[in-house]
Amino acid sequence: MLDAAAIPARFLGSTFDTFIADTDAKRHALTVARDYAEQFADHAKRGTGLIFAGKPGTGKSHLAGAILQALLPRTVRYATCMDMIRAVRETWRRDSQKSETQVLDYLERLDLLAVDEVGMQYGTEAEQNIIFDVLDRRYREVKPVVLLTNQNKAGFRDFVGERTFDRLTETARWVPFDWDSHRPA
Repeated sequence: MLDAAAIPARFLGSTFDTFIADTDAKRHALTVARDYAEQFADHAKRGTGLIFAGKPGTGKSHLAGAILQALLPRTVRYATCMDMIRAVRETWRRDSQKSETQVLDYLERLDLLAVDEVGMQYGTEAEQNIIFDVLDRRYREVKPVVLLTNQNKAGFRDFVGERTFDRLTETARWVPFDWDSHRPA
């Protein structure tokens, strides 16, 4: 299950209890993440997700990893946005073992898809189309997502595009991670 979830080794030990919530803002983010995992059955029925937004090193991936691990044995998956784009692009090779439809269907069927580093790509129209396709399929099938970004709302909207952003405003809660990195300088 852990292999299928593709949670990076760095975040395999990440739990809600190991997240250092030493400010009100951090406690809020932790509460939202923990409640999301605990109430996932309701979120799955409604297709509601989360957008963790803030500077690098603020714990977004930690909490996303904790959510994914709390939801096992459900079918959950962690991917960077670029990994997701590459997985689709790899199907375009003549010798590809999978079709684009197979990859998109897989990403659509997951109980929860967590996509990290949204907004760190080139921002090309082709990338936006892939992101839209994945997120729109999940939107139409009432499947939740957890998205992680370093962008503010305006930058995030510009990157994912108006259509995707509009759908996400209906289905995903914006959770700010507005504090400095916990990583040593």
